[in-house]
Amino acid sequence: MSECSALQFVSPYAFEAMQKVDVVRLAALSDPELRLLLPCLVRMALCAPADQSQSWAQDKKLILRLLSGVEAVNSIVALLSVDFHALEQDASKEQQLRHKLGGGSGESILVSQLQHGLTLEFEHSDSPRRLRLVLSELLAIMNKVSESNGEFFLKSSELFESPVYLEEAADVLCILQAELPSLLPIVDVAEALLHVKNGAWFLCLLVANVPDSFNEVCRGLIKNGERQDEESVGGRRRTEALRHLCKMNPSQALRVRGMVVEECHLPGLGVALTLDHTKNESSDDGVSDLVCFVSGLLLGTNAKVRTWFGTFIRNGQQRKRDNISSVLWQMRRQLLLELMGILPTVRSTHIVEEADADTEPNVSVYSGLKEEHVVKASALLRLYCALMGIARLYPGEVFSLLYLTEIFMSCRPPATPAGVRFVSLSFCMLLAFSTLVSTPEQEQLMVMWLSWMIKEEAYFESISGVSASFGEMLLLVAMYFHSNQLSAIIDLVCSTLGMKIVIKPSSLSRMKTIFTQEIFTEQVVTAHAVRVPVTGNLSANITGFLPIHCIYQLLKSRSFTKHKVSIKDWIYRQLCETTTPLHPQLLPLIDVYINSILTPASKSNPEATNQPVTEQEILNVFQGLSGGENTRPTQRFSITTQLLVLYYVLSYEEALLANTKILAAMQRKPKSYSSALMDQIPIKYLIRQAQGLQQELGGLHSALLRLLATNYPHLCIVDDWICEEQITGTDALLRRMLLTNMAKNHSPKQLQEAFSMLPGNHTQLMQILEHLTLLSAGELIPYAEVLTSNMNLLLEAGVPRGILQAVNKLWMVLNTVMPRRLWVMTVNALQPSAKIVRQQKYTQNDLMIDPLIVLRCDQRVHRSPPLMDIILHMLNGYLLASKAYLNAHLKETAEQDIRPSQNNAMGPEAPEVTREELKNALLAAQDSAAVQILLEICLPTEEEKGQSSSAEDLLGDVQSPPSPQAAEAEEEEQSLLCNLREVQCLICCLLHQMYIADPNIVKLVHFQGYPCELLALTVAGIPSMHICLDFIPELIAQPELEKQIFAIQLLSYLCIQYALPKSLSVARLAINVMGTLLTVLTQSKRYTFFMPTLPCLVSFCQAFPPLYEDIMSLLIQIGQVCASDVATQTRDFDPIITRLQQLKEKPHDFSGLCKDSSSKSCSRDTASLDPDVRLCQCVENTIIEIINMSVSGI
Repeated sequence: MSECSALQFVSPYAFEAMQKVDVVRLAALSDPELRLLLPCLVRMALCAPADQSQSWAQDKKLILRLLSGVEAVNSIVALLSVDFHALEQDASKEQQLRHKLGGGSGESILVSQLQHGLTLEFEHSDSPRRLRLVLSELLAIMNKVSESNGEFFLKSSELFESPVYLEEAADVLCILQAELPSLLPIVDVAEALLHVKNGAWFLCLLVANVPDSFNEVCRGLIKNGERQDEESVGGRRRTEALRHLCKMNPSQALRVRGMVVEECHLPGLGVALTLDHTKNESSDDGVSDLVCFVSGLLLGTNAKVRTWFGTFIRNGQQRKRDNISSVLWQMRRQLLLELMGILPTVRSTHIVEEADADTEPNVSVYSGLKEEHVVKASALLRLYCALMGIARLYPGEVFSLLYLTEIFMSCRPPATPAGVRFVSLSFCMLLAFSTLVSTPEQEQLMVMWLSWMIKEEAYFESISGVSASFGEMLLLVAMYFHSNQLSAIIDLVCSTLGMKIVIKPSSLSRMKTIFTQEIFTEQVVTAHAVRVPVTGNLSANITGFLPIHCIYQLLKSRSFTKHKVSIKDWIYRQLCETTTPLHPQLLPLIDVYINSILTPASKSNPEATNQPVTEQEILNVFQGLSGGENTRPTQRFSITTQLLVLYYVLSYEEALLANTKILAAMQRKPKSYSSALMDQIPIKYLIRQAQGLQQELGGLHSALLRLLATNYPHLCIVDDWICEEQITGTDALLRRMLLTNMAKNHSPKQLQEAFSMLPGNHTQLMQILEHLTLLSAGELIPYAEVLTSNMNLLLEAGVPRGILQAVNKLWMVLNTVMPRRLWVMTVNALQPSAKIVRQQKYTQNDLMIDPLIVLRCDQRVHRSPPLMDIILHMLNGYLLASKAYLNAHLKETAEQDIRPSQNNAMGPEAPEVTREELKNALLAAQDSAAVQILLEICLPTEEEKGQSSSAEDLLGDVQSPPSPQAAEAEEEEQSLLCNLREVQCLICCLLHQMYIADPNIVKLVHFQGYPCELLALTVAGIPSMHICLDFIPELIAQPELEKQIFAIQLLSYLCIQYALPKSLSVARLAINVMGTLLTVLTQSKRYTFFMPTLPCLVSFCQAFPPLYEDIMSLLIQIGQVCASDVATQTRDFDPIITRLQQLKEKPHDFSGLCKDSSSKSCSRDTASLDPDVRLCQCVENTIIEIINMSVSGI
């Protein structure tokens, strides 16, 4: 729209005065400026205002006075006198006619046949006809625009092109739009004006006279605009019109630019508005708005915007380069000017004004870069990288190519964090765009610059205070080149530049040659990396590329072992210089270091490995954590360091076990850390500390838990975690609030003195223990030895239960921080008195090899529930520890499998399977032995049997389950709140956990058998006993009569406890087996089998009444068999058989009988000592019990 260059546009001053209706400013305008605003001012003066205030009345008088001297006002007043309602009706009719006849029809209702040209008609017409002429022309253009389907056209119109009548036509246009807004929407009018000559000028006048419509017009033009405005005439005209609008209202230019980005239309307009804004803004040393805007488009998170603007750049390159007026050329030139503005030159620089990229600028060698320009230079570098990498701006097209090269090669930034950032960006730009170095001279200059980087790296780091310097990046890139990890270099470059760009690996070939052969040979890299100082207080807050990245990569490529360079000391120092939040590279560093210790770099040189950290160095890290006399030990190392070293030790041991076979095949046996070292590391205490720092430690806490669960399962018992939640929860916080100075002042020595007063005086001990319960787990550590060593005193008679419970509570708290040491001390303290006299002390290793040592304690512990709870806790832990110990032992001795297998025809897998089976058998025997010992503890002693009426009072009547009425009476007579009952409950809880963890133990224990007196207890107290229903058929099928009896007795209790369909089927099987055995057993075996099993039939009937018929038939068969065996004797058995038949046929007649009545009737008979007779009596008693049970149930 260069045709508008000679016309006068509305100035920003005048537009702002119209927006604010500032009459004083309007009065200050010149006549030409005021002439452009007359349509709005005249309407403002003549129309009735909505504002009736006195101030507006005064302003209106000033406007009238201002208009009184302008001659053109009369013509505008005449225009406003027209009947616009009739005009609108005629216009609507014309639109309908055109729609009916087609847009090309020459018919017009608004305007009759023109005798002269449109310009002459306009000149000779009065105001109403002028309105009709302009309205007819405008409607024709708008109609054509609506039918063009987006294709741009330029409409030739004398009315809008004649310079003589432009102002009068503009007046008519403004009046029409103001008076007929529904017929002429301002956005549609603006769109139509783009298709005529001087359209931008008319548009600006129209908007200036309706200033509130500025944003609406701009958004409408942008929304209807092209995605790429530089590609078409219409797009360029639209861009130019919007630029004029924004020049008229510069305060809204950036808002219009935001609309451009939001709609992803007219990218050239966005750049043009930014260029206009950049020229108007005051020049300072900050990053310009142009750099920020273009960088935001290309480097933002909106992929749609990035693609849209990248297309604009690529399309702009494909057009002829002599188009100086293109927005892309203007943008590149402005960027070049900004780049030149920050380069300190020795002599002047000549900028080429033409767009010929082949012309070389006259440049000189640059000196140091000013500190205030460093950030701006970095922003420009990133922008050029985005233009070339994302928008595909060809380097040959970049005017500043040589200037960029000079920035890389000659600029020496100051030693500041921004300077470090600038050098890193420059280096990554060289790697990303190899065409920047295209000549041998530039290549030599680059080598000199890289050498300067290596030389100045230490100085930059010390002066700038930045731990992440560019020296580490150089080392890292060199290592990637040596290991040919070009993709890693590309990722590094993209990460540093902060953008994802496409870099071909082939473009790095020349740079690889320079790095690996001229600057950084592999030996130089390795030797230099070891001398790099560790990063002090390394944490995740220190970003960038650090020495740890370089060491990690060198370890991964095995460069240290290849060149025999020791890296152990550097890694140890770096682990000691860590803090929270944890740096993400530390765990991968430890893992790759452990791998380099165990796995040789090559098979040809099996000794090429790194050295592990020594045990003394590990102990130094944990010094002060063993819990001495001081409750707050001084720590030389941070908790982060201690956790990392713990992670190293556990991971090393796990990796050593996992690679035992491979190492044995290579005849290598790296040293394992001793068990004494592991015992001195407070693993549980450190894990508890890590639990409170999970956010700061990243994945370290979860990694430690995984290692513990695998190698130290006894430290991951669920009950312990639940206990810890209670200790560290809200209740613990409330207890801390009750903590007094007196509680803090109790020393371990005072606790020892209080224990020595037992059993005579227990008040002081109780008071001290209550105070100690308010302390935290860490503060209790100094009291652990005194507490455990005096536990044997608690076994004496007369010790209050409160003291026992307090000791149990304190023990459980200590168990959360020092379980392994606490367990050893407790086991040794609770030994029988004979062993204590012999001073036999067990070690941690002894207890892991034989966990049953825990149960060889003083017998009095078995009737002390608080202490028994501790014993069971330790037993569970050591059983788990023993499994882990045997698994580790099996892996450690894997070389014993390899040596015999060399001459073994069965293959190398056969010995391993045998050893694995032996281990599993040992563990099963160990677990079953523990269960059998615990079950024996549940049996009452002779003394307890004497104190109670019978053993059945404690365990339930096994031989004959009592009736409900009798059971209720017995419960009322005796109290179950005794030590034995409490110990039984504790043991049942542990057995339930063991059964759930390994159901095979249940089967093994019940195949071994145990006293039948315990069946009532185990079935009722162990919820997982229902597992037995799965293998009872197999147990009944065993050839031993004792196992068959035990199975049927067990099944009778299970049927009562679990009346399930599965129990019914097993009970029916048991009845069938009993019937079968009746026919095959001899007299003595029959008596031995049926006497203990017949009472079980009562339980079957009680649980499953449908079995009544089968059971009664079985009982009659048993009686008949017994009768037939004594048929040859003189005694007549017919009465007994007859009574049994009557009992079966008419059970209700005998419901009042008790089981003793029948026995009394036969007691006078001397033959009652006969087994068959006694068995018949037992059958009769069983039938009576079933009848009584059935009647009472009804």
